[in-house]
Amino acid sequence: MLIGRLFAVILGGALLWALGASAQPASRVHRLGLLDASSPDPARLEWWSGFRQRLRELGYVEGQNVALTTRFAHGKVEDLPALAEDLVRLKVDVIVTAGGFQATRAAKQATSTIPIVMTTGADPVRLGLVASLGRPGGNVTGMTSITSDLSGKRLELLRDILPRMSRLALLWHVNPAGELAVRDFEAMARSARIALQVLGVRRADELEGAFSSMERERAQALIIIVSAQFFPERKRLADLALLHRLPTMHAQVEYVEAGGLLSYAPSYPEFFRHAAVYVDKILRGANPGELPVEQPTRLELVINLKTARALGVSLPQPLLLRAQRVIE
Repeated sequence: MLIGRLFAVILGGALLWALGASAQPASRVHRLGLLDASSPDPARLEWWSGFRQRLRELGYVEGQNVALTTRFAHGKVEDLPALAEDLVRLKVDVIVTAGGFQATRAAKQATSTIPIVMTTGADPVRLGLVASLGRPGGNVTGMTSITSDLSGKRLELLRDILPRMSRLALLWHVNPAGELAVRDFEAMARSARIALQVLGVRRADELEGAFSSMERERAQALIIIVSAQFFPERKRLADLALLHRLPTMHAQVEYVEAGGLLSYAPSYPEFFRHAAVYVDKILRGANPGELPVEQPTRLELVINLKTARALGVSLPQPLLLRAQRVIE
């Protein structure tokens, strides 16, 4: 009898525990809004795939405890505010931005309370997105590619292969972040006594005209300032540069993979993976205003040897030895 009563108590307790457990609310599903100023081409989607993979490694499984809502602006900066506001209306927990300054600015203008994590971008302090890198304040943090800070090194690398270069073209998409880089290059060109031709475009259909202008001005090389609008056009830009016999320097390796000559840049896939770490910290209670904005710790020189041959450019052996990757 005693054993029977004891068994009944244990069984009853087990049933009560099971009923109580089933009555507990399911674990919360975190909602993330992904805002990208560019287009969802394969290379771009690969970056976002790295972000998703890192989320999984941190314990976030889509459809179980995290839901992702993606908005691409397809290079139309004017659409970013509405896309950002849409994510705010959906009450996402964190907005993750890509495509540099424009996407982050749109998100910041749409909300002052939802945390914003940058995957990429130029100097956020100079652009007014954060108070400082060490203590951003507000609701924005994440990664910066410090593109403008690397301008001098990119110019130096171009001069390594073109020591007599006296005329340089600079192509940029007209936006505030690009303007910072233009100022940096203008100052360096003056110091180096190089005539700088600055060409700003707003639409892709202006590219042919810009390259024709470079040819008329007898530009000897071209630096293309990275932008979300140029990213989907990188193969076209490489083809135009080859047509007009212009060696090019880039701030993303994907442009060199598409046929550009040189890039000196951080790893953007690593940026996207590390953005997931920021998201994890914020979802666990961290204040974005107290999470320092991180700069790249590793930079890579990548050279497209096939393009160099097509252009008839002779690459110094020391430069080839310094390259982390040479595309044959």
